[in-house]
Amino acid sequence: MRIPRTPPKLSDIQSLGIEKVIRITSVARDAMYKGRYVHWDKLRHLPKPAEMADLTHEEWWFSLKHIRRSLMRPLSLKDKVGKPFQLAMPDPIPERLHKLDMGIGGSQLSGPSLEHEVTPSLSSMRDHYIVRSLTEEAITSSQLEGAATTRVVAKQMLRSGRSPRDNSERMIFNNYRVMEEIRERKNDPLTPELIFELHRILTRDTLDNLGGADAVGRLRSSEEKIQVVDIEGEILHTPPDAETLGERMALMCDFANNKNSSQFIHPVIRAIVLHFWLAYDHPFVDGNGRCARALFYWSMLNSGYFLCEFLSISHIIKQAKVKYGRAFLYCETDENDLTYFVLYHLDVLQRAVEELHQYIDRKTQENRQVEQLIRLSANFNLRQRTLLGHALRHPDALYTIAEHQASHNVTYQTARTDLQSLTRLGLLTESKRGREFFFRPVADLRVRLQGGGEGVTG
Repeated sequence: MRIPRTPPKLSDIQSLGIEKVIRITSVARDAMYKGRYVHWDKLRHLPKPAEMADLTHEEWWFSLKHIRRSLMRPLSLKDKVGKPFQLAMPDPIPERLHKLDMGIGGSQLSGPSLEHEVTPSLSSMRDHYIVRSLTEEAITSSQLEGAATTRVVAKQMLRSGRSPRDNSERMIFNNYRVMEEIRERKNDPLTPELIFELHRILTRDTLDNLGGADAVGRLRSSEEKIQVVDIEGEILHTPPDAETLGERMALMCDFANNKNSSQFIHPVIRAIVLHFWLAYDHPFVDGNGRCARALFYWSMLNSGYFLCEFLSISHIIKQAKVKYGRAFLYCETDENDLTYFVLYHLDVLQRAVEELHQYIDRKTQENRQVEQLIRLSANFNLRQRTLLGHALRHPDALYTIAEHQASHNVTYQTARTDLQSLTRLGLLTESKRGREFFFRPVADLRVRLQGGGEGVTG
């Protein structure tokens, strides 16, 4: 990844003369360019607006910075030399925050799509969506940091409950565990001890080449030189010295807990800053990216945005990893302007919400199609309908009791009853390999469903 070009210094505007300065500031209208918060690295290649035809690209940049500086507020996060990071609030940010508040805040489970599914098994549906999101976030967050296991294999591992077979699977398993831990600890204040515990879970048995168990759940030492590099070895970021990490982490926890704050910071912005803060400090020898994203989830849930339990930001980030890295670099190369990362992250969140609603709509439609195939007298429960819908689309699927149990967050006995009842109805076949039972859809499942059957409750 190429490091973005450092912008011209705003102090250089003084050398242009008073008439030029007046001209530059008089055409300054907006901190954005066509709805985008453009960095100098891009702006220097863009066509100038008509009203700035007589200005150079550098002078155009000065006009933008003139507006942006008027919007800036310093944050408690400081860089390596003590200069604060800053945040502007141009018009798109309040609007996006409002949309997110409407989409993932409040007391509704997930908006109109899920509300439409008014059934006695609503809590079961909620568990199913949570397991799905935990699985997706665990896999993609780990893949962002190098885990090489495929999604199919990783899902099978998590759903079946089998032990990880290699380092990549262990990373994903650990990430799944830390997401569960965050759900359990969402009402706790953020402390260094909690961060260390999350790091211990994330990196357990995965740091053999980086200090092993000794490097788990502790700050890196001054002897452990850490730098962020790209695939070609170019240094993209050198984090703060190890000697400062304890104090910086304490300040980060104060910020997360809204302690000693004299200004209101929107909870979503606070969560995003936390994500950036830990990634910037890079306090551990490994697992910093996963830990930073975990802190984002903790902060969102701690602030009451419980719908984040159903979202996977890493799934969106993974689709364009370069943009993720560039958002960090834009901030550092442009006077610690955190607005770039905030806008990027808000876009990721909005896309994650949209994908969730698309997923819910799709699942709702699939459930309706299955229900149309099942006669009204067949009283299948939600878990069975979900499995039957999956089986109709994947006739070669293989199901186990442990996987069904994990997918729906139910007891082993409940999962076994679900599957064996469908087997007795002739909708699944049962086989045994060793001590484990396996279930497959029958070849003519759709025909049998159309013919009806007596379901079970549970």
